[in-house]
Amino acid sequence: MIAGTAGLLLALLLLSLAAPWLSLPDPARIDLAVKLMPPGAEHWFGTDALGRDLFSQVLHGARISLLIGAGVVLVAALIGVPLGLVAGYAGGWLDSLLMRTADLFLAFPPLLLPILLVALLGPGLENAMLAVAVSWFPWYARIARAAALSVKAENYIVSARAFGASHARIVWRHVLPNCSTPILVQASLDFGYAILTTASLGFIGLGATPPTPEWGLMISNARSVFLEYWWTAAFPGAAIFIAVMAANLLGDGLRDRLDPKFEGRSA
Repeated sequence: MIAGTAGLLLALLLLSLAAPWLSLPDPARIDLAVKLMPPGAEHWFGTDALGRDLFSQVLHGARISLLIGAGVVLVAALIGVPLGLVAGYAGGWLDSLLMRTADLFLAFPPLLLPILLVALLGPGLENAMLAVAVSWFPWYARIARAAALSVKAENYIVSARAFGASHARIVWRHVLPNCSTPILVQASLDFGYAILTTASLGFIGLGATPPTPEWGLMISNARSVFLEYWWTAAFPGAAIFIAVMAANLLGDGLRDRLDPKFEGRSA
């Protein structure tokens, strides 16, 4: 299963990277003469209400969506993992302060906090990615904290302190490797959710802005016509489904292979 889903994501990535060299129409090019054309030999996925080629938009949007997934996971881990390591290793009041701060973010429903943050920062793809990452960092903080708590009293950590190793070296060389597997599993599971959440923000007008070929924005643009012209929403919707499904199956496979006892964020 891991090989198959990884291959599907790799194929999607390669197609998105090759899009500029496939002689496809410009995804932002407006041609009202061919608006709302059904799928055919000239336009494989048809065209939207502005005459833009949907196949070109979907392929160019794949690059954006995959970048979103990787960017959100990376930023969330970069924020959460150091905080969790410090909290777990230091303990005491610092642990309580950092974890109670993380709990404040967890008190919001999964999509509500990103909506609030984007409303404050302003619509845009970068702001949407940042908002999702900030709302998700507590999960990585909790994973890193749990790993730090489980190993900081081990004999080899005590020996490292006795030999004069600095706290930063102990955390970097001994504590961090112990949380790498659950962090990798959590990141692989979150990759698909990041794509779906950012597409949701784009659908309600708080994510990508025109003329960015982003899948959620494409479905949003098709709201007024998709009942009669089904392809305007069906193909970007299918792209989201395939990408999220492949990412989730890959995450499940990695979880079962690397850490069967892992208990991450529930869907």
